[in-house]
Amino acid sequence: MVNLEGKTVLVTGASRGIGAATARVLAQAGADVGVMARDGAAVDRLAAGIGGLALSGDVAVAADMERAVATMCDRFGRLDVLVNNAGLIGPIAEIWAADPGEWGQAIDVNLKGVFHGMRAALPVMRAQGGGTVLTVGSGAAHNPQQGWSAYCASKAGAWMLTRALDHEARADGIRAISLSPGTVATDMQDTIRKSGINPVSQLDWSVHIPPEWPARALLWLCGPDGDEFRGAEVSLRDETIRRRAGLVS
Repeated sequence: MVNLEGKTVLVTGASRGIGAATARVLAQAGADVGVMARDGAAVDRLAAGIGGLALSGDVAVAADMERAVATMCDRFGRLDVLVNNAGLIGPIAEIWAADPGEWGQAIDVNLKGVFHGMRAALPVMRAQGGGTVLTVGSGAAHNPQQGWSAYCASKAGAWMLTRALDHEARADGIRAISLSPGTVATDMQDTIRKSGINPVSQLDWSVHIPPEWPARALLWLCGPDGDEFRGAEVSLRDETIRRRAGLVS
């Protein structure tokens, strides 16, 4: 397992699902972990359980993201890893029927939130000589799904942001990597299932991987093996990746 003793990590969307699982896994690996979400009570509980730092805020608000990074630096003196995990699936509706406000909110969180995180973390990481920015991506970035126009478009944009960050900051020691986890047994997947729209909603619950799998994969990418995936997207649908990350034998 990758040892993160002496490292500091900020995880967004950490109130539940992949974010909460990631915070727990990285804390177990020795990292000082900041957990950020709009649900302040949830991050308070999580932080108390892992000995981390609770950061209530909205990634869609640039000032909130800047404040979270500044608080991490004030508390720990540095920021080694940023995990851009916060995300929304809605609105699940065809383009003609989608509510413009909900559609825009998905872009604000899934795309602009990633930009805000990168923009806030980059000066800190550059000044300290490097860092890792991990963004939770999706196969939806590459394959449209009925009713998911906001999610697909925003995830495609977030994937391009990872590539852009790698292009601009690799020389400064920044590792920008996207992780596409596939379908995961979270509240988001439950929302998808209840919508009844597109083939993903019809998948049996047993085919979804547990949130601990992407969490452990993100830990693996924090280590030296992550170097070869700079500017790339890593897919947990790939059995070779699953084996390398220690998820299957």
